[in-house]
Amino acid sequence: MRALFVGGTIDNSELDLEGSEPPRHYPPETGSGQSRYRLHALGRRDGTVVCAVYGAPDLDRAEVLRVSDERGHGRRFGAGLEEVD
Repeated sequence: MRALFVGGTIDNSELDLEGSEPPRHYPPETGSGQSRYRLHALGRRDGTVVCAVYGAPDLDRAEVLRVSDERGHGRRFGAGLEEVD
């Protein structure tokens, strides 16, 4: 699955994630107290998570989802994006 980032220092970056479920925050555990990117949406195709959209700590969910839609994250992976609580 691909992690897609919106905002912050790694805006518009991607990386591969292992496993079937993405972590709630990226990086998952820093131990340094630094703000981390938060998971906002998952893209599923045939029941499998194919992408995860993360937003910078200072961005609200609506902005992260707007930018993600503008960049066509779901379409790129043939997946419908669903918000994560």
